[in-house]
Amino acid sequence: MNMTSPNRSFQPSDALVAQRDIGTIARDLGYSPDWNWSWDNYKNMIVALTNEYDLRDHLEIGGGRDPVFQPPELLRHGIGVTINDISQKELDLAPPEFSKLCCDIASQSTLDTVGRDRFDFAYCSMVMEHVPDVAQMWRNIHGLLSPGGAALSFFPTLFAPPFVVNQLMPEALSRAVLHAVFPDRKDDGDNPKFPAHYNYCRGSEAAIVPLLKEIGFREIVVLPFYGYSYFHKLPGLRQIDGAFTRLARARDWRTFTSFAFVIARK
Repeated sequence: MNMTSPNRSFQPSDALVAQRDIGTIARDLGYSPDWNWSWDNYKNMIVALTNEYDLRDHLEIGGGRDPVFQPPELLRHGIGVTINDISQKELDLAPPEFSKLCCDIASQSTLDTVGRDRFDFAYCSMVMEHVPDVAQMWRNIHGLLSPGGAALSFFPTLFAPPFVVNQLMPEALSRAVLHAVFPDRKDDGDNPKFPAHYNYCRGSEAAIVPLLKEIGFREIVVLPFYGYSYFHKLPGLRQIDGAFTRLARARDWRTFTSFAFVIARK
């Protein structure tokens, strides 16, 4: 992997500048365990990691028609982004400035098809909860990354009550409830609902770090987040749930996180 930016020449002093670790990068971004921070700073985290570790060749997993970066930002940040999706139809709707990769990122044949050491950085948002075999997905991500590369996954976690309910409900019922609470989440719209499995979707290091270490990742950070908006339209339940969420956050009860960033380096 190229360890200097293509936009500037290497300076002798660069070798003397120690890279920040992932935890320090998060703190410097103002990390907060409030769920709003995760949504507001997912893209900022990608940019910060990109610049810190000079990660220029990106793979956005599940990006579909709506990648996290807009075309003008590719030049601004000095990056190239390949959008991955399981649906060619979604990729066809994505901006033409992006490379496209249609495949199932969790398939056992992915590395044979795509090749190893292809990307510096792989990331996804609200994808892993829909994958039945997340362990295989992480193995594939590790194989796709160049040495020194990084991965970032942003996903909802068990055992936040809305996601427990979503997992236990029959899919048809959970779909109807979601459409009632969030009318904009239509199946034929830009943000349809997909079946959720929540495999390895936890906010605790104990649930995730051993797997990633076994796969071969060397630096792993789990950033937990608490809270959500699912009960905001339900008076009474909203207040009870809010009080419990504040308690879980104050005591860092990882069993009841709502979302998490998992960041790992190869």
